[in-house]
This record gives sequence, structure tokens and C-alpha cells, in this order.
Amino acid sequence: MALALAVQFAAPASAEPTSVHRKSAAVEARRAELKSSGDTTTFVLGLSSGVRAEIFTLANPYRVVIDLPDVAFELPDGAGQKKEGLASGFRYGLLSEGKARIVIDTAGPVLIKKADMRPAGTGKAVDLTVALSPTSAKAFGGGTGGSQTTQVAATPAPDAGPATVSKRHRTKPVILIDPGHGGIDPGAASATNLKEKVVVLAVAKALKTQLEKSGRYDVRMTRSTDVFISLDQRLQMSRELDADLFVSLHADAIAQKRAKSVRGATVYTLSEKASDEEAQVMAEKENNSDAIAGLQTAHFEEGGDVRNILIDLLKRETSNFSADFSNTLVKQLKSAVSLSQRPQRSAAFKVLRQADTPSVLVELGYMSHPEDEKLLKSSSWQRRVATSITNAVDQYFSKRTARVR
Repeated sequence: MALALAVQFAAPASAEPTSVHRKSAAVEARRAELKSSGDTTTFVLGLSSGVRAEIFTLANPYRVVIDLPDVAFELPDGAGQKKEGLASGFRYGLLSEGKARIVIDTAGPVLIKKADMRPAGTGKAVDLTVALSPTSAKAFGGGTGGSQTTQVAATPAPDAGPATVSKRHRTKPVILIDPGHGGIDPGAASATNLKEKVVVLAVAKALKTQLEKSGRYDVRMTRSTDVFISLDQRLQMSRELDADLFVSLHADAIAQKRAKSVRGATVYTLSEKASDEEAQVMAEKENNSDAIAGLQTAHFEEGGDVRNILIDLLKRETSNFSADFSNTLVKQLKSAVSLSQRPQRSAAFKVLRQADTPSVLVELGYMSHPEDEKLLKSSSWQRRVATSITNAVDQYFSKRTARVR
């Protein structure tokens, strides 16, 4: 029987939930596997202690979502990457502070045939088991969670720091560094399972350190830990901080057949029409990060004819500033790292849709290229890239200050 509502249950009495902070003694997820028998696919998660869990399904694409409280995932590299039965794999990680999530991707519509949590061996250990069976698209509809819009924090995450004064009264430009992906969304991965979310966070921290050394900037980050931040939340942080510059950091990966021939850094700016097919594919992939995390978010729409005219005017000026910073950044990167064949591209990246904040998205390199992978995980290379971006920021704001004077 299909479940009409999200499944929510607590651990059995023999395995009482433990309410502790992740950094001290969080419940651990020690084992996760997919098994199939006949037309049933079963997901089993081994936990060190019982917790409350909520399970629901979503469409477009078809997914099964398992929400848990603060859980430390101690799973082996490569967990969730193999297909099994109805499932094409699963992802896991923090959705927000204090909330973990597992997303099981399915090849088609499924129903939750059974879900329970039972003691596993001795002590407090339990197994969370979710059994899935196929169903029709009509019966599935939007999924048991299709009517809800998953919300993450409505205000900037703690990483963004306190609110700032308006641009007219501030003494330092506010720079918002955006390490892409995070938490349940790992981003791209290399052949040796080096994760994009880890690399870009390391570069972001190095960049923040170097920018702060001069004392010229107020530097914020959309995240400083391995936690998921939705695209809408990243944009909201930038709006509420009234940022003077937004730099989003990523690392790409491409299909195996071209992996060893394509490498180097690329700087993207916003455009409604992609500069080329590769830029279009990249934007579609990055814009899909919320769905990867199991979110169904409402699209932000500007309203009113007069407001739209003002927004368009702002966008034109902002677009010029973004292009100016892109030019400066590519010149600085060129002297320190390898660039792609077309180092400046543009596409409709959602995270760059900022009316009054110049914004760029930097693909630092290709996780799929062996040489790029080696460099991306090198701390000395990461610092070198951070230095190049810092030099570009200094040059960009020096030019703008000179114009104002």
C-alpha cells in the first residue's frame, strides 16, 4: 500500500534516542547498503543509537528522502555510488546545522513498502530499514512530500556573520565568498573520490585569510563547514549583506571519454543565453544542486513593471562590473594556474542572479583530469589560487575607488 503521508517514527524503546551535539558525541551512521530481491529494493542504515526519522518521496526526479537529526556519517569512500535494483545510488550529509539527510535516487516511481527501525545486535545500535517497490507514475504523483516546500534557514547562516551597514556608510567593501555545494551535496568527485565540496571550502578559507590580512575588506562566507546551503539561501545572504562582490568557487568534472583532455580554470559571469554548449551544461548542473539535496524550492520572481525596469537597469550596471572583475581575475589567474581553452564564459547560473552585486563563478579546474586533481588537493596550489584571486580583488576595488574620486 502506498503511503499517503511522510513516514515519521522514533526508535524502539530498547534503543533510546541520544540528544547530543555533533562535535561531542553525535549518533553515528556506520553502515549503509542497498539490497534487492525480486521487485523490492531495501536500504539499510546502521546507526549507533536510535533517532527520530522522517521519510518521504519526491518526483522530478524520482527520489526517496530520509531526514534525521544531527548524525555523523562514518561511511567508507564510495558509499552510495553503485546501482542496486530500483535505486541508482544515494547521497548523504548535513542539510543544515543539526539536520542530516539521505537522498536515494530511483530509476522510476516507487512506493515505501515498509519502514522501520530495530535493534541491531547488542547495545544501542539500530538498523533503519526502508523497503521500496515499483509503482506507476500516476499513483506516485508528486510523491508523498510533493505538497511541501522544504525550507532551510530563512536567515543567513552563522558563517555570513552579522548584518552590515549600507554601502553608502561602510568603510570597507563586503566580499562574500561562496564555496559551492556542501553537506549532502558533494558536487563533482574525482576518480579517487576527492570531493568538490572539500576542495572549494579549503580554497575559500585560504582566500578569506589572505583578503583579511590587508584589513581592507569585510569578508564573509556562505559556509565555513561541511553543511548544505541552498541556492536561494546563498542569494539571500548576498542581498541581506548588500555585498560589494560575490565570488562562488567550484571544481568541474566531465565524462570519462574527455576527462584526460580537458583541464584548467574558467571564470563564469551571468547571461540569459549561454556563451556555448559547455557553459549551458555547466549552468544546468549547478542550478540542479537543490534537487540533488532533495529540496523543492519556490522560484524567486521579481514583480511589477516599474520594479522590473529598475532591476534591468541595475543588472546592466552590475553586469558591466562583473565583466570587469572577470577580466581582471583571468589575467591574475593566468600567471599562477592553468586556464581552460575558453577561460571566460557565461550562462544563466542561478547563484549569479544578483541585481546589484557584481558576481562571478570560478571553476578552479577539472576533478576529472589527473593533473588538475593533483593540484586541486595541494594546499600550496590552493594558496596560490587564493593569492591570484586576492590580487584581482585588490586591483578591481582600486580601479573602482579611483573612478569615484
